[in-house]
Amino acid sequence: MIGISKLYCGTVEPSDALRYGRKSKDLPSHLLQFAEDKKPVVVWNCTRRCNLKCVHCYSHSDNQAYPDEMTTDEGRALIDDLTRFGAPVILFSGGEPMMRHDLLELARHATASGMRAVISTNGTLISKEKAEQLKEVGLSYVGVSLDGLRETHDKFRGRVGAFDDALRGIRNCQEAGIKVGLRFTINRRNAQDIGGIFDLLEELDIPRVCFYHLVYAGRGSQLVAEDLNHEETRLVVDQIIDRTKDLHERGKPKEVLTVDNHADGVYLYLRVLREDAERAKKVLELLQMNEGNSSGRGIGCVSWDGEVYADQFWRHHSFGNVRRRPFSEIWTDTSEPLMSKLKEKKLHVKGRCGECTWLDVCAGNFRVRAEAVTDDLWAPDPACYLTDEELGVSRKS
Repeated sequence: MIGISKLYCGTVEPSDALRYGRKSKDLPSHLLQFAEDKKPVVVWNCTRRCNLKCVHCYSHSDNQAYPDEMTTDEGRALIDDLTRFGAPVILFSGGEPMMRHDLLELARHATASGMRAVISTNGTLISKEKAEQLKEVGLSYVGVSLDGLRETHDKFRGRVGAFDDALRGIRNCQEAGIKVGLRFTINRRNAQDIGGIFDLLEELDIPRVCFYHLVYAGRGSQLVAEDLNHEETRLVVDQIIDRTKDLHERGKPKEVLTVDNHADGVYLYLRVLREDAERAKKVLELLQMNEGNSSGRGIGCVSWDGEVYADQFWRHHSFGNVRRRPFSEIWTDTSEPLMSKLKEKKLHVKGRCGECTWLDVCAGNFRVRAEAVTDDLWAPDPACYLTDEELGVSRKS
């Protein structure tokens, strides 16, 4: 997760994170990525069921009942363990979490335990009444997925009207006083709508947007050929930076982040270095605090059936199941070979990643994407769009 507004527009300084001691339990949510202890933010795919059928869904969700979903009591036990473990945030995801009948009860249990609770949703099921209930249980944030403007989004989501229903859900959250933001997964089908998404942020006064790079998992693995090439990615990242700067300079700042490609951090730093060497020093310090990709360390995933994964995309390798063993034990058990290597993956990456000058900033980027393309999880991430010269690599690997 790269905070474009934080880094490029200077809305966060290194001293802001240092003031809190860089401990997850003490940091406000907008500074969590700079935590030193990297206690995991846990994505709980609390249901697989979804009322839409998105072309890039990593969980292959559909509108049907799936067997073996964790019960309410099992969900409460998971939350209790995460609270004791010190996980700062639980993110209820899916499928579509609003389809889980006990979501409000589980979210209330999390917030009452002292955890921050957020949801990732398609927004279509958030009525005025549901929004008020989400506010009442203390939900910190609602992230609504919009993968383009009306026509593009509806095609992605497999249903005409999905865009308008999502906007209605956003407005209902705003009226209830819940912080709401957008989530946008970039690919060739929707890159042309990025400018329109920025217009929407301004028009609807939405304070936050996360632009996700495509990860090749679930139904998203069928879109590999539709991922942006390296030059297209550079143009898109520049557009995101430029539009963020424009809003900031016009006195309408938004929190803008890119997610799932830590090459963005290096790319942004090199741009700032050309423009403002003094600011670049602070950007580099913040990126070093961030530490790059944190799958298996600072972010983890629990599936609807209790399986534990390094992140929500790495669903083919489970470290264990919370029905048989607490998440806290599974997450800290480095006798599991892959878990051990992910905790120190900078020692294991190969090729350009292993030789890269910026390894401490990027941490080898997304291993699951490298594995999907090369069948070698330690190979270079094919989505790294930086040149050998920018990486300080002496040869092509």
